[in-house]
Amino acid sequence: MELDAVKFAEVYNPQEIIINLIFAFFLGFIISLVYKQTHKGLSYSQSFVLTTIFVAVIVAMVIMVIGNNLARAFALVGALSIIRFRTVVKDTKDTAYIFWSLAAGMASGTGNYFLAISGTAIISMIAFILNYTNYGSIFKSEFIIQFRTKNSNKDKSKKDYDVIFSKYCKVSTLLNAEVTGDNSSLKLSFDIVLKEDKSYEDFIKELSKLKTLSEVVAVAAKNDVDY
Repeated sequence: MELDAVKFAEVYNPQEIIINLIFAFFLGFIISLVYKQTHKGLSYSQSFVLTTIFVAVIVAMVIMVIGNNLARAFALVGALSIIRFRTVVKDTKDTAYIFWSLAAGMASGTGNYFLAISGTAIISMIAFILNYTNYGSIFKSEFIIQFRTKNSNKDKSKKDYDVIFSKYCKVSTLLNAEVTGDNSSLKLSFDIVLKEDKSYEDFIKELSKLKTLSEVVAVAAKNDVDY
């Protein structure tokens, strides 16, 4: 009876173990390449790229350790519950790559090579298509514009920049007005939404040409920045 239990637990021979681990590494490497090619924003991390490879191989090893033994599975859950991960994932898309590595490692560890290859190929294709089409992005036309205007010509300068605002902006909302200590100038901040056929470069150049304005600065709206 004990001999049958031992044979039941030993599902993988040494050759299968090596093949599964190498296969998991290969899939993890592909996942890391797809991540590098499709990543956008400022949250890129080399350690995360390496993590996708390690996770695939380690999960494959864990699956082979469990095998068909239910007791091992519960023991492993208890052991892993001690570990706490406090790393903050800046990009929610990174979580999908972690799950992808987990799935690839599980498929490799159980010997489901066709599922591992086909799943990785299809997900890679989806990732490249979404990256190429820039799916989910919106027209990035919202900016915060700041400039300084002289108090002596306040009425004239307001008339000047209002003409440019009406030409380029769909919406313009005053966010802040700050007077300098000597009361010689006024610093204004506007939340503006450009018209779809207008570019912010031309908008800034138009404002910069006004002699009544100075220190013209445009800042991307917070929702448009990948960080």
